[in-house]
Amino acid sequence: MRPFTILISIWVLSCNGSPGNNLPTQDSAQPAIKDTPTAQAPAPEKDTTKLGGQWFLQPVLPSDTALGKIPRLVLDLATKKFTGNTGCNNMSGLFDFTDTTLQFNQRLTTTKMACVGYNEKEFLETLMRTNSYKLQSGMLILMFDQTELSRWTRKVTPKPVVNKA
Repeated sequence: MRPFTILISIWVLSCNGSPGNNLPTQDSAQPAIKDTPTAQAPAPEKDTTKLGGQWFLQPVLPSDTALGKIPRLVLDLATKKFTGNTGCNNMSGLFDFTDTTLQFNQRLTTTKMACVGYNEKEFLETLMRTNSYKLQSGMLILMFDQTELSRWTRKVTPKPVVNKA
């Protein structure tokens, strides 16, 4: 019985990929794969000239990152929803925008972790005061009228260095 099993195994393996096999090797519903390779396009860089996408707070004060997290903001222009992190808690809500105005809906949702040593309330109040923005040198600048409230970048910026001398 054992020699018979070995012969069957050899026969199955030899028939499976033989050049004389005229059975189709791909689904006919899918487009044929071309023999010549095409150059893959490089991954697109994050667009710093548009409002949508993920932004990280550019810390100015040590308190901006007191808990070790850099606040993050993700703006979905299609749904006008935002998500992110305050530096302590996750947040989400709605916003409205034009080419120069940006307003966050006052009814936002946050998780409720304790943020000892971090003034999350002030951070959220500042975010809610936003009524305009500008994009400048790859930075998103949130503003209240002509007053700059905060700066956001596409890449995480390290914590500010505090001189302890």
